[in-house]
Amino acid sequence: MASANEKVVLALIGAGGRGTQVILGMQKCLPGVEVKYVCEVDKERGGRVIDELEKQQGYKPQRVEDMRRTFEDRDVDAVVICTPEHWHALATVWACQAEKDVYVEKVISLNIPEGRKMINAAKRYNRIVQCGFQNRSGAYNILARDYIQSGKLGKIVHIKAYCMLPGNKPWLYKEDEPVPEGLNWDMWLGPAPNVPYNVSRHKGYNEFWAYSSGLPLADCCHVIDLARMVLSDPDNPKSAFCAGGRVLYDDDRDIPDNQTITYDFGEFPMTVETSIYGEYLQKAPPEVRYSREVFPNWPFLSDRMEIYGTEGMMYLGRHGAGWQVLGADSKVIAQEYGFFPDEEHQQNFINCIRTRKTPNANIEQSHKSATLVHLANLSYRVGKKQLYYEGEKELVTNSDEANTISKGTYRPGFEVPDL
Repeated sequence: MASANEKVVLALIGAGGRGTQVILGMQKCLPGVEVKYVCEVDKERGGRVIDELEKQQGYKPQRVEDMRRTFEDRDVDAVVICTPEHWHALATVWACQAEKDVYVEKVISLNIPEGRKMINAAKRYNRIVQCGFQNRSGAYNILARDYIQSGKLGKIVHIKAYCMLPGNKPWLYKEDEPVPEGLNWDMWLGPAPNVPYNVSRHKGYNEFWAYSSGLPLADCCHVIDLARMVLSDPDNPKSAFCAGGRVLYDDDRDIPDNQTITYDFGEFPMTVETSIYGEYLQKAPPEVRYSREVFPNWPFLSDRMEIYGTEGMMYLGRHGAGWQVLGADSKVIAQEYGFFPDEEHQQNFINCIRTRKTPNANIEQSHKSATLVHLANLSYRVGKKQLYYEGEKELVTNSDEANTISKGTYRPGFEVPDL
């Protein structure tokens, strides 16, 4: 077992807003953490995080454009992958092959087979792979799971999960244009099809199936994963059905702006509702997520779930929103305040690098949560059809089209290796 204070050297891959948040937090979450590289294909990005890291650790990390530079450096212990989704699987597999541990943001994969390849890579090369499902490190979420496991909520009969995002405006595709100076468009595309530069793709990649699971589910996956966690990580669903579409605006985006999903887990159903026009709803505000003494106004919390048991109903929220159980006459019979768990999740990753213990958001469970996202999108893309799923084979049993879409397409030289 490694020393608790043994130095851990990191590299950041993808220096956008979330990548900047994660790496700055991770560098200071525990003693002995250094960041040697910031990898970013766009020269307009990365300057801020490099400057902030210099202040925090006393020296500037090296800036590189090709992530393979970081994999080649034997000093690097782990990489933090915060690219668009279409790079997640290949970057993770390459890192594992280079004997690096990995922190990869959600959604971990662009399709179901990619997730399996990531699991295989982690096992084959004995790597720690943590996903950015930080709710799994929240103490209040662990207590919610314990409460449900105790039987105090009774038999679970239904789960409703919600993720309502702002974005109430049409999305219009712009004309192709020359690649901006300072952007390596070829590396930005990576595994995705080779297309001319377009700012709509570059800045709005969450609107395209080629790069993303779509903005609604790319965020809603947090609530889906949290629901799985507190229900003690049930296995794959028997089926999935997704309704919805571009309901508010018939605009140029690939992805729907509204999705209502039903999963059949056999013992209980789970429904998920997500959209991008919840302007009047909000995620847990600072006075909730950082106070440990305030609950949200549950109906107006944009990221929440309702867990219905035979003995009561639990409200549970992301971002430190806490949980409350209501029983007869709507009386609160149990509750726990929360706290935003980013720091705990980052500490868990660093500790697991040192101890080689399984991280809280391990690759196996993160893959199963991502599978729920992919099944919903497959259902939508094949005509809003209920899809029956064989979890052992990781195949849809009633739609060849869904399985074909799930295989993905890759540019030569950027295929995700079969391991």
